[in-house]
Amino acid sequence: MAGGSVLLLCGRYEGVDERVIEAQQLEEISLGDFVLAGGELAAMALMEACVRLLPGVVGNVDTVGDESFEAGLLEYPHYTRPPIWEGRAVPDVLLSGHHENVRNWRRQNAEDITRQRRPDLWAACERKK
Repeated sequence: MAGGSVLLLCGRYEGVDERVIEAQQLEEISLGDFVLAGGELAAMALMEACVRLLPGVVGNVDTVGDESFEAGLLEYPHYTRPPIWEGRAVPDVLLSGHHENVRNWRRQNAEDITRQRRPDLWAACERKK
């Protein structure tokens, strides 16, 4: 489409007629190995993932670089207030004010989580070293 536009065509049940895909030279996008009844939820997920990268959409643009997949890793855990919730405390290092220690903690936890939850991503990360 002209002007940098994108048109999302959402199939329903069995998808979009192959002749339409061929005639319009459509590019098909998959969000993963699962089946939905229609493409609307996938289209919303795709829009969310793209729009948030536009300038001004995310309040602090620096945080986008720390998110899952940016460095080939899943993101580290996040904590909010209060510092103790139902007997569970925020890790002391995050309250220390020592930026380098916080960075190291985040990196180590991102690596641990990726290793546990997504061995495929971890293997790719290891190959890059």
